[in-house]
Amino acid sequence: MPSLKEVRNKIVSVGSTMQITSAMKMVSAAKLKRAQDAIVQMRPYANKLKEILENVSASVDASDNAYARNTGVKRVLIVAVSSNRGLAGAFNSNIIKKTNSLIQNEYAGLDVTVLPIGKKVLDAFKRTKYGISGQDLPHHASELFDKLSYELTAPVVEKVMNSFLNRQFDKVVIVYNQFRNAAVQVPVEEQLLPVLRPAGSHKTVNTDYIFEPSEHFIVNELIPTSVKTQFYKALLDSFASEHGARMTAMHKATDNAKAMQRDLKIMYNKARQASITKEILEIVGGAEALNG
Repeated sequence: MPSLKEVRNKIVSVGSTMQITSAMKMVSAAKLKRAQDAIVQMRPYANKLKEILENVSASVDASDNAYARNTGVKRVLIVAVSSNRGLAGAFNSNIIKKTNSLIQNEYAGLDVTVLPIGKKVLDAFKRTKYGISGQDLPHHASELFDKLSYELTAPVVEKVMNSFLNRQFDKVVIVYNQFRNAAVQVPVEEQLLPVLRPAGSHKTVNTDYIFEPSEHFIVNELIPTSVKTQFYKALLDSFASEHGARMTAMHKATDNAKAMQRDLKIMYNKARQASITKEILEIVGGAEALNG
């Protein structure tokens, strides 16, 4: 059995850890409320804009739409979104596993490049052959989460769209954690480019649009705006999921620390009682020896 001093030091250490995890849980809970409000308000606009885009694209000749180019997939860009910090359970590892699964299965044999957004996914792929070397892509996209906003996100998406228009890539997908609630975050894959009607989506309404000022101008303005909006929505989803995952992980860590501290206190009391009993026996034995 460990000595009393060792058990006492463990109790103090676990108590300090429990204070840290409890504080991190409260901080994440406060940030989660703001992040959740942001994504809840963003989703209706993003979904409606996507629906309009699908209807408009259906009425436009594909040859006039550079964003809907579909000449075969040979080069794929995967935008993987994680976080800059850890202590969030399986939040980051799920994105890394999802990205690796896409590379090894769905896009096996193709030229795949990973654009990391978040230091955790950057560390996972920067030493692999899938890192962004030589492409005209942002190399410091992880800084977006330092102050997440649409204004800072738009230039990154523009570089991604330009790389698609310049035929550096034939397909662009984004992998991120979709926020359901504080305890559930689902890793999903969404296609950003080329702009196509997603499989299994709602039925496209055949509408005869009258374009003003021109069909070409409307498409060139609407599609980039929609892609930027979808990209920003994915970042908001990931941001809310991060705080939800961290709050849940820190809650479990605090509960585990409480249980460990309780067990250590029981162990300490047993060790203390054993020490007292041993001293009493020694005193009684010494007294009996003197009387004998």
